[in-house]
Amino acid sequence: MDIRDLDRRAVLDSVAMVTRIGAGDLARPTPCAGWTLADLLGHMTAQHHGFAAAAEGTGADREAWRVRPLGEDPPAAYAAAAERVTAAFAAEGVFGRRFALPEFGEEAVFPAAQAMGFHFIDYLVHTWDVARSLGTVYEPEPGLAEACRPLALAVPDGRARLVPGAAFRPALRAPAGASPFAEILAFLGRSPIWDPVAHPAPGRSTDSEFQ
Repeated sequence: MDIRDLDRRAVLDSVAMVTRIGAGDLARPTPCAGWTLADLLGHMTAQHHGFAAAAEGTGADREAWRVRPLGEDPPAAYAAAAERVTAAFAAEGVFGRRFALPEFGEEAVFPAAQAMGFHFIDYLVHTWDVARSLGTVYEPEPGLAEACRPLALAVPDGRARLVPGAAFRPALRAPAGASPFAEILAFLGRSPIWDPVAHPAPGRSTDSEFQ
């Protein structure tokens, strides 16, 4: 299946979830250690712009990835960023390009399909992060979870996930009988049973993304 279609569907799910966020929700804790929902939404928005820039050929500029204020209507700013990255991925000839992703290293470049796969994993999981922060649930349609599973399980585990700024925390054991999506969450270091009630609202910190 075309990775662009998979990614587009994941992004649309994220937009639908983000539209539920009200101004009073932005201080809520999230499964991302040390991040409020405002922090997470800022990160998600910035990553869309960064990946769009990568698709457009300007991803090596770290300014393209900078987290910016979301203004008076954060869900609208997020939706605009989502529309931009979806359009950038759909552009003619995009699969012939190599995406510069400086967060992996100053000279890091990846084939388009692989870079889109990174984005796809992130936004399935970040949609779950937003849902849990809001005290609701997110279970992607089976086709998305099944397509994501081999990509997610290929993410290296180990000590590299413990360094500051690591994209994921060390893998956890999935509960018995877990769904494919719950297996993905656990492998990427999230507890599928994370509950916002058990976690106080954090201060701002971006040293380590996931808990």
